Amino acid sequence: MLEQRGNLRRRPAGAVIGRQRWNHLLFAHWTVDPSLIQATLPPGLNVDTFAGAAYIGIVPFSMERVRPAWLPPLPWLSWFHELNVRTYVYDEQGQPGVWFYSLDCNQPLAVAIARRFFHLPYQSARMARAAHDGWIQFECQRQVAGAQPSNYAWTPGAEAAPAIPGSLEFFLLERYLLFAADPAGRLYQGRVHHDPYRCYVPRGARWSVEPARLAGFNLVDEPASVLAAWPVDVAIFPLTPLASTAL
Repeated sequence: MLEQRGNLRRRPAGAVIGRQRWNHLLFAHWTVDPSLIQATLPPGLNVDTFAGAAYIGIVPFSMERVRPAWLPPLPWLSWFHELNVRTYVYDEQGQPGVWFYSLDCNQPLAVAIARRFFHLPYQSARMARAAHDGWIQFECQRQVAGAQPSNYAWTPGAEAAPAIPGSLEFFLLERYLLFAADPAGRLYQGRVHHDPYRCYVPRGARWSVEPARLAGFNLVDEPASVLAAWPVDVAIFPLTPLASTAL
């Protein structure tokens, strides 16, 4: 599967439909029993593991310059924040990718478009990011009953490098394929392309597990991995139906 991940790093054929920049990225990951993850996945997807462990990730970041490929970025529309809860899976062809449990976002139009056209579980939220005393601070409050605020903070790093193939960092970060399901349960795949993340371990970090709790996971221990990354410019490719090997 390492070879599959390497192949997905290559720019795919086909037309780019969108462009955006991902900035101020934090990746906090907890180990979870693979059977718990598998029980949440739709037929056709399998939990992906590293050294026998499955992972739940909480990833806050800023979306910048978001627009269709044929348009320039627009003030007030193309800059916003996102926080996703995710795990790692592979399909029946062995292609590794990301399965999202939720994607909090403070741009209502982006929430509507992603839910309607990409079948992704976007959620409306109040969100903010700031820099203070050498820390990047990120706040999120999902707009649903019973949701509690979640806060994240980490120290920016000057030294950063791409993850080494075969490492845990490579397993967690080097993902260029997402899977989604429509209301009828049909599976789709979507490709993105960007340079490999230049990642680092923050000197300090604080986090919340509230978004994972809303997804049904009780994360009580410290994260197994906390990474941050420099920004990447991203090309978005069309969502396509997922081929099945079922007879």
